Amino acid sequence: MDSLVKLYLERAENKLLLSKINFDISCSTEYKRFLKIPIEKTFFNDVISASYYAIFYAAKAFLLSKNIETKVPEEHKKTYEEFQKIVLSGELDASLLYLYEAEITKAEALLNIFFQEKKKRGVFTYNVKSEANIPYSQESLG
Repeated sequence: MDSLVKLYLERAENKLLLSKINFDISCSTEYKRFLKIPIEKTFFNDVISASYYAIFYAAKAFLLSKNIETKVPEEHKKTYEEFQKIVLSGELDASLLYLYEAEITKAEALLNIFFQEKKKRGVFTYNVKSEANIPYSQESLG
């Protein structure tokens, strides 16, 4: 079980690092020029997504360290519910649950945009302006 805990912690750390990198690239003309990325391109949607997964993987690692395993189907929901039980028991600070819930809300908002666009256009892709998510991505890193 320890190796699985370490794996999820590593995934969480990688997602957090990716989130910070995407945010920095999105805000920096210098980085964009160096990486040959068009100046108008941003990756704020990815900041939100990676931040969510950083918290999800950290929660999975914590639960596994307590011998609580969550699996598909509905792995995300089950992970949240098990994490919530531990917070509500007083074992963990409630602010951790608030952070998790905030990231879930932002990730769900992006998913809802996807489904709205998919429905309107009848295709499997969507094209949401990433810049609209600047405040949310800053909050995700906060």
